[in-house]
Amino acid sequence: MTKLAFYGRNTLALTAEDQALLGRLFVVEGTDGVGRSTQIALLKSWLESAGYAVVDTGLRRSPLVGKGIDAAKEGHTLGPLTLNLFYATDFADRLENLIFPALRAGFIVLTDRYIYSLIARAVVRAANPRWIEEVYGLALVPDAVFYLKVDITTLVQRIIPRGFDFWESGMDLHLGEDLYDSFIAYQGRILAQFDQMAQKYQFQVIDAARTIPHVYADLQKRITPLLPKG
Repeated sequence: MTKLAFYGRNTLALTAEDQALLGRLFVVEGTDGVGRSTQIALLKSWLESAGYAVVDTGLRRSPLVGKGIDAAKEGHTLGPLTLNLFYATDFADRLENLIFPALRAGFIVLTDRYIYSLIARAVVRAANPRWIEEVYGLALVPDAVFYLKVDITTLVQRIIPRGFDFWESGMDLHLGEDLYDSFIAYQGRILAQFDQMAQKYQFQVIDAARTIPHVYADLQKRITPLLPKG
């Protein structure tokens, strides 16, 4: 069982039984294009084949505001405060109505990103670090955070075939003349934030510049000792 812990003040309605959750919460973090979704899919298949009940989630999947975030981002006019609060609402809704109930029921929860990407994005957009950390103080402390790390050169090589996106390039921050230059500058700042958070939030850093099978095998090796027994 996992001992219940939050990063700050929680807002969930808890019972005595909730102090030790039956499930496990595993986070796969990293920048855009690093391979998180691929690894989540592989891990889910592996865990389910081993007999575990698994739920996966990620940013913008809240029934409450997920579609609203996508619609608002289409206009490329969202201000940083509105963007931060939109994502915080998405996270809070998924935490209360998906993540926590699944953990209470004994599920393995795999989440494609967690509060760390959201904090990094907010700080890069000039949010007060203490304020944004307090916003996400409601978050459960995961059983493990696996940070898929690559250098900016490798990241760019992976993104080029599919093209650059307005938001993942930080074009709202006016960091470059085009999507490419802005991507380099923006993702470099995000990587710097992850490096600063790695020790504070106890990331398990994984070299994601390797092949998909190598990264997957590394994740399996690290997750196996953390799984519920029996």
